[in-house]
Amino acid sequence: MKKLFPWLGLGLLLATTAQATDPITIVAAENFYGDVAQQIAGPEVTVSSILSNPDQDPHEFEASPSVARGLSAASLVVYNGADYDPWMSDLIGALPRPERKTIVVADLIGKKTGDNPHIWYDPQTMPAFAKALAEQLSALDPAHAADYQQRLATFEKSLEPIHAKIASLKTRLAGVPVTATEPVFGYTLEALGTEVRNQAFQLAVMNGTEPSASDVAAFQDDLKNHKVKVLIYNSQASDPLADRMLSLAKEAQVPVVGATETEPPGTKFQDWVMGELDAIGKAVKE
Repeated sequence: MKKLFPWLGLGLLLATTAQATDPITIVAAENFYGDVAQQIAGPEVTVSSILSNPDQDPHEFEASPSVARGLSAASLVVYNGADYDPWMSDLIGALPRPERKTIVVADLIGKKTGDNPHIWYDPQTMPAFAKALAEQLSALDPAHAADYQQRLATFEKSLEPIHAKIASLKTRLAGVPVTATEPVFGYTLEALGTEVRNQAFQLAVMNGTEPSASDVAAFQDDLKNHKVKVLIYNSQASDPLADRMLSLAKEAQVPVVGATETEPPGTKFQDWVMGELDAIGKAVKE
Protein backbone atom coordinates (compact mmCIF):
# COMPACT_ATOMS: atom_id res chain seq x y z
CA MET A 1 0.00 0.00 0.00
CA LYS A 2 2.87 2.39 0.75
CA LYS A 3 4.05 1.88 -2.79
CA LEU A 4 0.64 2.84 -4.16
CA PHE A 5 0.12 5.88 -1.89
CA PRO A 6 3.55 7.23 -0.82
CA TRP A 7 1.95 10.42 0.52
CA LEU A 8 -0.24 8.67 3.09
CA GLY A 9 1.83 9.93 6.03
CA LEU A 10 0.03 13.27 5.84
CA GLY A 11 -3.39 11.60 5.75
CA LEU A 12 -2.54 9.40 8.73
CA LEU A 13 -1.42 12.42 10.74
CA LEU A 14 -4.66 14.23 9.98
CA ALA A 15 -6.67 11.15 10.90
CA THR A 16 -5.08 10.91 14.32
CA THR A 17 -5.80 14.56 15.08
CA ALA A 18 -9.45 14.52 13.96
CA GLN A 19 -11.91 14.54 16.83
CA ALA A 20 -15.14 12.60 17.14
CA THR A 21 -16.89 15.85 18.12
CA ASP A 22 -16.10 17.51 14.79
CA PRO A 23 -19.06 18.55 12.60
CA ILE A 24 -20.38 15.77 10.36
CA THR A 25 -18.60 15.57 7.01
CA ILE A 26 -19.44 13.20 4.19
CA VAL A 27 -17.10 12.22 1.37
CA ALA A 28 -18.66 10.46 -1.61
CA ALA A 29 -16.58 8.76 -4.26
CA GLU A 30 -19.07 9.72 -7.01
CA ASN A 31 -20.93 13.02 -7.29
CA PHE A 32 -24.40 11.49 -7.74
CA TYR A 33 -24.06 9.90 -4.29
CA GLY A 34 -22.74 13.21 -3.00
CA ASP A 35 -25.74 15.02 -4.44
CA VAL A 36 -28.24 12.66 -2.83
CA ALA A 37 -26.26 12.75 0.41
CA GLN A 38 -26.58 16.53 0.51
CA GLN A 39 -30.31 16.31 -0.13
CA ILE A 40 -30.72 14.00 2.86
CA ALA A 41 -28.15 15.61 5.16
CA GLY A 42 -29.17 19.21 4.66
CA PRO A 43 -27.12 22.42 4.78
CA GLU A 44 -25.56 21.77 8.20
CA VAL A 45 -23.56 18.80 6.90
CA THR A 46 -20.56 19.27 4.62
CA VAL A 47 -20.60 16.92 1.61
CA SER A 48 -17.83 16.60 -0.97
CA SER A 49 -17.50 14.35 -4.01
CA ILE A 50 -14.30 12.96 -5.47
CA LEU A 51 -15.44 12.10 -9.01
CA SER A 52 -17.27 15.13 -10.32
CA ASN A 53 -15.59 16.06 -13.60
CA PRO A 54 -17.78 15.14 -16.60
CA ASP A 55 -14.71 15.19 -18.87
CA GLN A 56 -12.86 12.60 -16.77
CA ASP A 57 -13.01 8.87 -17.46
CA PRO A 58 -13.84 7.37 -14.02
CA HIS A 59 -12.01 4.17 -14.95
CA GLU A 60 -8.73 6.10 -15.22
CA PHE A 61 -9.01 7.94 -11.90
CA GLU A 62 -5.99 8.00 -9.61
CA ALA A 63 -6.25 9.14 -6.00
CA SER A 64 -4.28 12.20 -4.93
CA PRO A 65 -3.08 13.66 -1.60
CA SER A 66 -6.11 15.99 -1.50
CA VAL A 67 -8.40 12.94 -1.68
CA ALA A 68 -6.56 11.41 1.29
CA ARG A 69 -6.92 14.61 3.28
CA GLY A 70 -10.67 14.61 2.75
CA LEU A 71 -11.06 10.96 3.67
CA SER A 72 -8.88 11.23 6.75
CA ALA A 73 -11.31 13.60 8.46
CA ALA A 74 -14.62 12.30 7.08
CA SER A 75 -17.36 11.20 9.45
CA LEU A 76 -19.00 9.12 6.74
CA VAL A 77 -17.65 7.77 3.45
CA VAL A 78 -19.83 6.61 0.57
CA TYR A 79 -18.69 4.71 -2.48
CA ASN A 80 -20.18 2.54 -5.19
CA GLY A 81 -18.47 -0.80 -4.65
CA ALA A 82 -18.83 -3.83 -6.98
CA ASP A 83 -15.24 -3.11 -8.06
CA TYR A 84 -16.22 0.18 -9.73
CA ASP A 85 -14.02 2.26 -7.41
CA PRO A 86 -11.55 -0.20 -5.81
CA TRP A 87 -9.15 2.64 -5.02
CA MET A 88 -11.66 3.80 -2.40
CA SER A 89 -11.49 0.65 -0.28
CA ASP A 90 -7.69 0.74 -0.56
CA LEU A 91 -7.59 4.30 0.76
CA ILE A 92 -10.01 3.60 3.58
CA GLY A 93 -7.88 0.67 4.67
CA ALA A 94 -4.75 2.82 4.57
CA LEU A 95 -6.38 5.65 6.53
CA PRO A 96 -7.95 3.91 9.54
CA ARG A 97 -10.31 5.89 11.74
CA PRO A 98 -12.45 3.73 14.07
CA GLU A 99 -15.31 6.22 14.38
CA ARG A 100 -15.68 6.77 10.62
CA LYS A 101 -18.74 5.12 9.05
CA THR A 102 -18.83 3.69 5.55
CA ILE A 103 -21.66 2.95 3.13
CA VAL A 104 -20.87 0.66 0.20
CA VAL A 105 -23.91 1.18 -2.00
CA ALA A 106 -23.53 -2.07 -3.96
CA ASP A 107 -23.83 -4.02 -0.70
CA LEU A 108 -27.23 -2.44 -0.04
CA ILE A 109 -28.75 -4.00 -3.15
CA GLY A 110 -26.80 -7.25 -3.24
CA LYS A 111 -24.41 -6.42 -6.08
CA LYS A 112 -20.85 -7.70 -6.09
CA THR A 113 -17.70 -7.88 -8.19
CA GLY A 114 -18.60 -9.31 -11.60
CA ASP A 115 -22.02 -7.64 -11.70
CA ASN A 116 -22.67 -4.57 -13.80
CA PRO A 117 -21.26 -1.88 -11.46
CA HIS A 118 -23.27 1.04 -12.90
CA ILE A 119 -25.86 0.56 -10.18
CA TRP A 120 -26.92 4.20 -9.83
CA TYR A 121 -29.04 3.68 -12.94
CA ASP A 122 -30.91 0.86 -11.18
CA PRO A 123 -34.22 2.31 -9.93
CA GLN A 124 -33.87 0.50 -6.59
CA THR A 125 -30.41 1.85 -5.76
CA MET A 126 -30.98 5.44 -4.69
CA PRO A 127 -33.98 4.69 -2.43
CA ALA A 128 -31.87 2.06 -0.66
CA PHE A 129 -28.91 4.42 -0.36
CA ALA A 130 -31.01 7.33 0.88
CA LYS A 131 -32.61 5.17 3.58
CA ALA A 132 -29.25 3.79 4.74
CA LEU A 133 -27.76 7.28 4.80
CA ALA A 134 -30.64 8.71 6.85
CA GLU A 135 -30.17 5.90 9.37
CA GLN A 136 -26.42 6.54 9.63
CA LEU A 137 -26.89 10.29 10.02
CA SER A 138 -29.55 9.74 12.68
CA ALA A 139 -27.12 7.54 14.60
CA LEU A 140 -24.32 10.11 14.30
CA ASP A 141 -26.56 13.04 15.16
CA PRO A 142 -29.64 11.85 17.11
CA ALA A 143 -30.70 15.41 17.90
CA HIS A 144 -31.56 15.98 14.22
CA ALA A 145 -32.87 12.51 13.41
CA ALA A 146 -36.34 13.85 12.66
CA ASP A 147 -34.86 16.28 10.13
CA TYR A 148 -33.01 13.50 8.33
CA GLN A 149 -36.13 11.35 8.20
CA GLN A 150 -38.17 14.26 6.86
CA ARG A 151 -35.64 14.91 4.11
CA LEU A 152 -35.65 11.20 3.31
CA ALA A 153 -39.42 11.29 2.85
CA THR A 154 -39.09 14.35 0.61
CA PHE A 155 -36.42 12.64 -1.47
CA GLU A 156 -38.44 9.45 -1.86
CA LYS A 157 -41.41 11.48 -3.05
CA SER A 158 -39.20 13.29 -5.57
CA LEU A 159 -38.40 9.92 -7.19
CA GLU A 160 -42.05 9.15 -7.91
CA PRO A 161 -42.04 10.94 -11.31
CA ILE A 162 -39.03 8.84 -12.34
CA HIS A 163 -40.77 5.59 -11.41
CA ALA A 164 -43.91 6.77 -13.21
CA LYS A 165 -41.87 7.66 -16.30
CA ILE A 166 -40.24 4.22 -16.34
CA ALA A 167 -43.63 2.53 -16.03
CA SER A 168 -45.04 4.66 -18.84
CA LEU A 169 -42.11 4.04 -21.18
CA LYS A 170 -42.19 0.31 -20.44
CA THR A 171 -45.67 0.02 -21.94
CA ARG A 172 -44.17 1.19 -25.23
CA LEU A 173 -40.59 -0.09 -25.10
CA ALA A 174 -41.00 -3.60 -23.66
CA GLY A 175 -39.35 -6.01 -26.08
CA VAL A 176 -37.90 -3.25 -28.27
CA PRO A 177 -34.35 -4.16 -29.41
CA VAL A 178 -31.68 -1.69 -28.32
CA THR A 179 -27.90 -1.75 -28.06
CA ALA A 180 -25.09 0.08 -26.26
CA THR A 181 -21.34 0.51 -26.41
CA GLU A 182 -21.11 -0.24 -22.66
CA PRO A 183 -23.65 -1.40 -20.05
CA VAL A 184 -23.67 2.01 -18.34
CA PHE A 185 -27.44 2.40 -18.75
CA GLY A 186 -28.08 -1.33 -18.52
CA TYR A 187 -30.17 -1.43 -15.36
CA THR A 188 -32.54 1.22 -16.65
CA LEU A 189 -32.88 -0.57 -19.98
CA GLU A 190 -33.81 -3.70 -18.04
CA ALA A 191 -36.38 -1.75 -16.04
CA LEU A 192 -37.85 -0.50 -19.33
CA GLY A 193 -38.20 -4.09 -20.53
CA THR A 194 -36.11 -3.58 -23.67
CA GLU A 195 -34.22 -6.34 -25.45
CA VAL A 196 -30.58 -5.37 -24.91
CA ARG A 197 -28.37 -6.75 -27.67
CA ASN A 198 -24.57 -7.08 -28.05
CA GLN A 199 -23.96 -7.58 -24.35
CA ALA A 200 -20.71 -9.51 -24.86
CA PHE A 201 -19.34 -6.54 -26.81
CA GLN A 202 -20.44 -4.16 -24.04
CA LEU A 203 -18.77 -6.18 -21.31
CA ALA A 204 -15.52 -6.39 -23.26
CA VAL A 205 -15.39 -2.62 -23.72
CA MET A 206 -16.25 -2.00 -20.06
CA ASN A 207 -13.51 -4.38 -18.92
CA GLY A 208 -10.93 -2.95 -21.32
CA THR A 209 -10.61 -6.14 -23.35
CA GLU A 210 -10.96 -6.77 -27.08
CA PRO A 211 -14.41 -7.92 -28.25
CA SER A 212 -14.36 -10.99 -30.46
CA ALA A 213 -14.56 -10.56 -34.22
CA SER A 214 -18.00 -12.20 -34.23
CA ASP A 215 -19.25 -9.79 -31.55
CA VAL A 216 -18.02 -6.82 -33.56
CA ALA A 217 -19.61 -8.17 -36.74
CA ALA A 218 -22.94 -8.75 -34.96
CA PHE A 219 -22.93 -5.21 -33.61
CA GLN A 220 -22.18 -3.77 -37.04
CA ASP A 221 -24.93 -5.85 -38.59
CA ASP A 222 -27.46 -4.64 -36.01
CA LEU A 223 -26.68 -1.04 -36.88
CA LYS A 224 -26.37 -1.33 -40.65
CA ASN A 225 -29.59 -3.32 -40.97
CA HIS A 226 -31.56 -1.36 -38.37
CA LYS A 227 -32.11 -4.36 -36.12
CA VAL A 228 -31.98 -2.02 -33.12
CA LYS A 229 -34.00 1.11 -32.46
CA VAL A 230 -31.38 3.11 -30.57
CA LEU A 231 -27.69 3.07 -29.58
CA ILE A 232 -26.77 4.08 -26.04
CA TYR A 233 -23.28 5.57 -26.09
CA ASN A 234 -21.01 6.15 -23.10
CA SER A 235 -20.13 9.75 -23.85
CA GLN A 236 -17.64 9.96 -20.98
CA ALA A 237 -15.29 7.04 -21.68
CA SER A 238 -13.56 6.85 -25.03
CA ASP A 239 -12.81 3.58 -26.79
CA PRO A 240 -11.83 3.16 -30.48
CA LEU A 241 -14.29 0.33 -31.13
CA ALA A 242 -17.10 2.12 -29.33
CA ASP A 243 -16.35 5.26 -31.34
CA ARG A 244 -16.50 3.19 -34.52
CA MET A 245 -19.96 1.93 -33.58
CA LEU A 246 -21.06 5.47 -32.83
CA SER A 247 -19.96 6.60 -36.27
CA LEU A 248 -21.65 3.63 -37.90
CA ALA A 249 -24.91 4.34 -36.06
CA LYS A 250 -24.87 7.92 -37.29
CA GLU A 251 -24.19 6.78 -40.86
CA ALA A 252 -27.08 4.32 -40.66
CA GLN A 253 -29.28 6.97 -39.03
CA VAL A 254 -29.85 4.88 -35.93
CA PRO A 255 -30.77 7.26 -33.07
CA VAL A 256 -28.00 7.77 -30.50
CA VAL A 257 -28.46 8.67 -26.83
CA GLY A 258 -25.46 9.59 -24.70
CA ALA A 259 -25.18 8.34 -21.13
CA THR A 260 -22.59 9.63 -18.66
CA GLU A 261 -21.01 8.06 -15.61
CA THR A 262 -20.84 11.36 -13.73
CA GLU A 263 -23.77 13.61 -12.88
CA PRO A 264 -23.57 16.75 -15.05
CA PRO A 265 -22.61 19.95 -13.19
CA GLY A 266 -25.43 22.08 -11.88
CA THR A 267 -28.05 19.32 -11.95
CA LYS A 268 -29.77 17.13 -9.42
CA PHE A 269 -29.82 13.35 -9.60
CA GLN A 270 -33.56 13.36 -10.26
CA ASP A 271 -33.27 15.76 -13.20
CA TRP A 272 -30.30 13.89 -14.64
CA VAL A 273 -32.10 10.54 -14.70
CA MET A 274 -35.34 12.07 -15.97
CA GLY A 275 -33.39 13.71 -18.78
CA GLU A 276 -31.92 10.36 -19.81
CA LEU A 277 -35.38 8.78 -19.78
CA ASP A 278 -36.81 11.61 -21.87
CA ALA A 279 -33.98 11.17 -24.39
CA ILE A 280 -34.69 7.45 -24.70
CA GLY A 281 -38.40 8.10 -25.15
CA LYS A 282 -37.80 10.65 -27.89
CA ALA A 283 -35.19 8.51 -29.66
CA VAL A 284 -37.39 5.42 -29.95
CA LYS A 285 -40.30 6.37 -32.16
CA GLU A 286 -43.78 4.98 -31.87
